Amino acid sequence: MAATKRIKPKILVVDDDQKIRFAFREVLKKDGYTTVLARDGVEALEQVEAENVGVVFMDISMPRLDGLETLKRLRERNKSVPTIIITGYGTMQTAIKAMQLGAFDYLTKPLDVEKVRELTRKALSSAGEPDDGPNEHSLLTVDVVDRYELVGNSPGMQEVYKLIGLVSTTPATAPVLIDGESGTGKELVARAIHASGSGTGEPFVGINCAALPETLLESELFGYEKGAFTGAAERKLGKFEIARGGTIFLDEIASLSMNLQQKLLRVLQEREFERLGGDTAIRVNARFVAAANIQIENEIRKGNFRDDLFFRLNVIRIHLPPLRERTDDIPLLANYFLAKYNEQLNKDVKGFSREAMALLRAYQYPGNVRELENLIERALMLARGEQVTPDMIQRMFDSPSGKGSFLPVKNSTFKQSRGMVLQMFEKQFVEEKLAHHGGNVTAAAKSSGMTRQNFQRMMKKYDVRAEDFRGDDPAQS
Repeated sequence: MAATKRIKPKILVVDDDQKIRFAFREVLKKDGYTTVLARDGVEALEQVEAENVGVVFMDISMPRLDGLETLKRLRERNKSVPTIIITGYGTMQTAIKAMQLGAFDYLTKPLDVEKVRELTRKALSSAGEPDDGPNEHSLLTVDVVDRYELVGNSPGMQEVYKLIGLVSTTPATAPVLIDGESGTGKELVARAIHASGSGTGEPFVGINCAALPETLLESELFGYEKGAFTGAAERKLGKFEIARGGTIFLDEIASLSMNLQQKLLRVLQEREFERLGGDTAIRVNARFVAAANIQIENEIRKGNFRDDLFFRLNVIRIHLPPLRERTDDIPLLANYFLAKYNEQLNKDVKGFSREAMALLRAYQYPGNVRELENLIERALMLARGEQVTPDMIQRMFDSPSGKGSFLPVKNSTFKQSRGMVLQMFEKQFVEEKLAHHGGNVTAAAKSSGMTRQNFQRMMKKYDVRAEDFRGDDPAQS
């Protein structure tokens, strides 16, 4: 008997923009895929029923039925086809919600052709996996309070948003470890996880493990019974108990003593503890989220951190990139903080001059997002006009509290360190010259004491574009 020929799955592209649908079809056709097209969610649902669809690429913003609602209905109908959500403007909420609804991945426009091909292959290879349909957490709504908003559209931040969405669909018994430099926003990630999960109505309890001595920290975490020690005049509930079914955020986890590390490991394994001086086991139903601003693996090698505790915490890991690695987010963050401090300081500053923004983008931010926020707040305090100007930004860098002279030496050898700092200087020098001269390359080169050709060569070396520093005058060149 002849073998039954397997019908090759098709790729469904859902977008109300005809050009996007055409581009997808041409790209995928070159790779041997057959596409079916839909203009909105209503047509998409019809195509999934009628065709052998293996992967769906679907825009969020569409008439009649948007992408997220369509994805929700697909899951309600137990359609497990891998779905990649596409949006022209990625926010934390949309990324988290897409992943909660069961999206395979999440892309932002403009689309990278190689990324589309890679996701198509990955999604098809996963299509044979069993799917149990949406679990009890998969259709939660997300409404993160603005005060705790994560801001950024860079690829690194999009990955963070996707992980937050995935975490919110896991049981609270799965710990999360967040790593990143100081000032990158680790507590904001922890709060976003809390706000997106099933325990959002329960307390968010945060504690800085480095802020208290061991004896005080232990009583803060576990609580104590009356008479447990001198001064324990009455029973006190600890953070583990207060959190109930919410979130316990342990910041600077690497600073815990070995004694407390051992006790925390037991709590994570047994999901219960006793108050100091007590013998009654108390259940812990909260999710543990730990954060570190150093590489814990290095602390393990030094003998300062238990490897078994690390393995228990490192179930889900989220890395927050430093601000210098996501410079495209600086304008978005700067305007976010501008609006925030306009309201707080009763100001009406409209925005940043092009030169001021160029200075902000050129700076390395050793203090990351927290430093940028402080810089914007201080600049607005000094603002007297409608714009933040370069002199106001430079004043912040040159102030005694500023860090403009900071040189992040990260390599072990003198030659490597000098080369890295030189590259930082060259890039910043070129950008500041262009900012000062409004993108006029000739004027910038002349004031630098360089030939135009050498100046342009340095621009090319660091991928610096003159048009990013120009105003509306087309005569500038």
